[in-house]
Amino acid sequence: MSTSTQVFHRHLHHTPPAAVRGQGLWLEDASGQRYLDASGGAAVSCLGHGHPEVLAAMHAQIDRLAYAHTSFFTTEVAEQLASQLVRTAPEGISHAYFVSGGSEAVEAALKMARQYALEIGQSERSHFIARRQSYHGNTLGALAVGGNAWRRQQFAPLLIDVTHVAPCYPYRDRHDGETPEQYGQRLARELDETIQRIGPGKVLGFVAETVGGATAGVLVPVPGYFKAVRAVCDRHGVLLILDEVMCGMGRTGSLHACQQEGVVPDLMTIAKGLGGGYQPIGAVLAHGRVVQALSGGSGFFQHGHTYLGHAVACAAALAVQQVIERAGLLQKVQRDGLLLRRLLAEKFQNHAHVGDIRGRGLFWGLELVQARASQAPFDPARRLHAQVKAAAFERGLLVYPMGGTLDGRYGDHILLAPPFIATEDELAQIVDRLAAAVDAALAQA
Repeated sequence: MSTSTQVFHRHLHHTPPAAVRGQGLWLEDASGQRYLDASGGAAVSCLGHGHPEVLAAMHAQIDRLAYAHTSFFTTEVAEQLASQLVRTAPEGISHAYFVSGGSEAVEAALKMARQYALEIGQSERSHFIARRQSYHGNTLGALAVGGNAWRRQQFAPLLIDVTHVAPCYPYRDRHDGETPEQYGQRLARELDETIQRIGPGKVLGFVAETVGGATAGVLVPVPGYFKAVRAVCDRHGVLLILDEVMCGMGRTGSLHACQQEGVVPDLMTIAKGLGGGYQPIGAVLAHGRVVQALSGGSGFFQHGHTYLGHAVACAAALAVQQVIERAGLLQKVQRDGLLLRRLLAEKFQNHAHVGDIRGRGLFWGLELVQARASQAPFDPARRLHAQVKAAAFERGLLVYPMGGTLDGRYGDHILLAPPFIATEDELAQIVDRLAAAVDAALAQA
């Protein structure tokens, strides 16, 4: 164990370099080395680092009020942020419940779903269905609905029982001769059959990332999939809970990824791009029918955290969202997404070890394989994703690779989520440096 730090780092045998400043897409460490942030950390820094308008809003809020507990007070800035989010949300979303991050948002949504069932007199509903290879956070409730076997394994005895169905993973799972639409309908039938097997009156909600993120490498839903899922949920009185912690808040080119699917969830979790990393913040966006049930029943949501609606966090998030809207960054994400797709295709579409390039907006994944024809994954013992990360880091590039893409053990992918403010030159640099890093990692024995 390292003796140079008393911080409990993610890896106890390695102390990472100290980041000392950031500006735009660039971070700098204490030695003066600069890094091009191609993943926004973990798809967080949508406006990059050091944005002057966000910093100014935070300073102004600190001068007025940093913190007031929500059991006593609301704040003007929390009210303004909620109004901003509801105004720009899918139709029917009526309220925002603020927390400190994505895992907290998922935990709150699970509890909200359970209390909703109680308030409408359906206390038998206590079971969640989610998808394999999903990721919904690291707290116990979020980890339980998550479907990544590696993350769940050592904590399994502590987790609630959740049923997992197939993800929407056309690269691996769509049958030969099956259209994308037919594949989506098949998945919806699986969900329907699963609900019926468990008992329609026992299922609380279906939890899904609208676009699969960290553990699956940007799984984009096939056309019609979520509309079919919405219909199944409606048929059985099951809440649709969409996790847009990573894929939401503009990342895919619309403020909410579900807007491109033509569906409105009952509950939606958001976080990373909400505050852009300037303060820890997340939220549950709740449909009016859920809020009305709680309001007309107990009138009280039996849940809470100390830092709910933190004033400085709300000020940062409000500024981030105002910049995105005022600067037309959603349109920029759409345009730059087409450019990034082209750059990735030019560099990797014929690469012997890149099996799939998938994404939307500024959210892209590359799945690495031993051979394109067989789609066979690399031996997990090789830890190719970690080698790519290290090779990219050596070249001054920050990307978000992950292993276990297929089943929690096998498979490697690289996730890209550059800030919305990226220039065309920076996007080109990202792809060039990534190509060099991938080749360097593959060249290692």
